[in-house]
Amino acid sequence: MKKLVLSGLLAALCLPSLVVADSYRISVNQFVEHPALDAVFNGLRDYLAEQNVTVEYRHHNAQANMGTATQIGQLMIGEKADLLVAIATPSAQATAQALAKAPAELKRPLLFTAVTDPVAAGLVDGFDQPGEYITGVSDLLPVAEHVNMVLIYLPELKRLGVLYNSAEANSVVIVSELRTQGEERGFTVVEATAAKTAEVYTAAKSLVGRCDAIFIPTDNTIVAALESVLKVGAQSRLPVFAADVDSVARGAVAAMGFDYYQHGYQAGAMAQKILAGTAPAELPVEFQRELQLHINLSAAEAMAAPAPPALIEQAAAVHQ
Repeated sequence: MKKLVLSGLLAALCLPSLVVADSYRISVNQFVEHPALDAVFNGLRDYLAEQNVTVEYRHHNAQANMGTATQIGQLMIGEKADLLVAIATPSAQATAQALAKAPAELKRPLLFTAVTDPVAAGLVDGFDQPGEYITGVSDLLPVAEHVNMVLIYLPELKRLGVLYNSAEANSVVIVSELRTQGEERGFTVVEATAAKTAEVYTAAKSLVGRCDAIFIPTDNTIVAALESVLKVGAQSRLPVFAADVDSVARGAVAAMGFDYYQHGYQAGAMAQKILAGTAPAELPVEFQRELQLHINLSAAEAMAAPAPPALIEQAAAVHQ
């Protein structure tokens, strides 16, 4: 009888450890709340849920403030989660800096998402060999494809305005590539910058009369205040093109971009591997390859850039 009781106690004591082994904590540093970045988190969360991975999330939002992102990164180290997730380059940089300063017992794997160039951002040593603690999924844009789309709309394009936050490393990379495309394809890139969302409307207004169209890269500051840019575009009949498809539903003329839900879904698969014990160093940086064309017909009409029929036929989504 004593043996049976002892066996029962041992079995009961083992049960909590089994539950703990199947459940995890993930701390998230999201730079700002807007549809594309929200979709990344939703995709990651849904993937893990579909795989029956039980997760308690601590989801922090920096509201496009780099100082807040830095504080969140420091806070996340103290939360002792099983995995750190950073959504967008500024949050990834802030979290990586906090991780670098953390004592050995508090170091955790960091998975970045929605980061354009993780090498240029100082997050990883290389795409194939990222480093000990950090890896993730990049949304590096095939800029030439975006330019192709704009030129189909506006074949006589001479000046392409670009609106971005020069403090965002991801945007600096894209703008540099746009300049290269301009040199090769015969148009000038006209730049306007905004350091915070409150400056976006003024920066957009500064492009009126100086360019033939505006291109919005995957810049978190600008996308968070996209409606300000769209207002200028409609008032001035100046076409606004975007690099993410979620912006088209909000009123951009068109985007040849990524589905950020799928981007997060892909990151979720990497998160599952890390939670299962795979070291970030063994997971090369991944890229999202599939582009989707989204078109907004009413925005195109309002901004004097009617959609070419050939593009409408190719579009994955057409907003009326």
